[in-house]
Amino acid sequence: MNLENILIDLKNWAYNFAPKVGLALLSLVIGLWIIKKLSNIMVLALQKKGMEVSLQSFLKSLVSIGLKIILFITVAGMLGLQSSSFVAILGAAGLAVGLALQGSLSNFAGGVLILIFKPFKVGDIIEAQSMRGEVKEIQIFNTILLMPDLQTVILPNGILSNGTIINFTKNGSVRVDLNLSVEGGYDIESLKPKIQALLNNNNNVLKDPRPFVGLVNFVEGGYQIAVRPYCNPENYWDVYFEINEALLDLVHKEKLAGPTITRVINNA
Repeated sequence: MNLENILIDLKNWAYNFAPKVGLALLSLVIGLWIIKKLSNIMVLALQKKGMEVSLQSFLKSLVSIGLKIILFITVAGMLGLQSSSFVAILGAAGLAVGLALQGSLSNFAGGVLILIFKPFKVGDIIEAQSMRGEVKEIQIFNTILLMPDLQTVILPNGILSNGTIINFTKNGSVRVDLNLSVEGGYDIESLKPKIQALLNNNNNVLKDPRPFVGLVNFVEGGYQIAVRPYCNPENYWDVYFEINEALLDLVHKEKLAGPTITRVINNA
């Protein structure tokens, strides 16, 4: 076969195949545009229903990827590739990738469970895997926590969904636990109203549930008074430091022993 015959064959092949390629490319472009529009429409519908942003993003990605896979299989069929063979290859590749990424698939499944059953949401203060902080993002594979010292902690969803989670803000408010050590000779009944007054004067402390002040423990040479104000989750650290400072002022004013402050967050 000489060069002239090869060029003729290539010309005939291009003439016969070009329309298929053009139609396939056109279908691909139009299909991607339609998928993008459908994804946006779905997000708007989910927003109207009041669905959480994290779940909206997850469902949008899931639907978009699924539709794109169907589109690519359809385009491959238009080019003359056998769809059944393409699906078989895709399935085999998916199995191989799945075996190689078992941990990632576990995290993906954990993310789905978290988004469906909602043990916590963005903005909640949780403790999991010995980490305590505010939930900033719930991603498909990981959950992002912002710690009190502003460090960012990334927790895999697989471990998170299978472990113990303490949600301190599930009921809508947070309790700030402070203990004030007082010398034994001081009258606790005269001190409790003064502590209660400084709690009531703080704008970030909630009136309901009502702040609690009471005897919590006996220590050498005195006792400890429990100071338990409640606040909104976003005001936790403001209340924590503001009440600490107010208690210190009270210590100086009343000539009490220095306060011993411990931080424990509990459910409201």
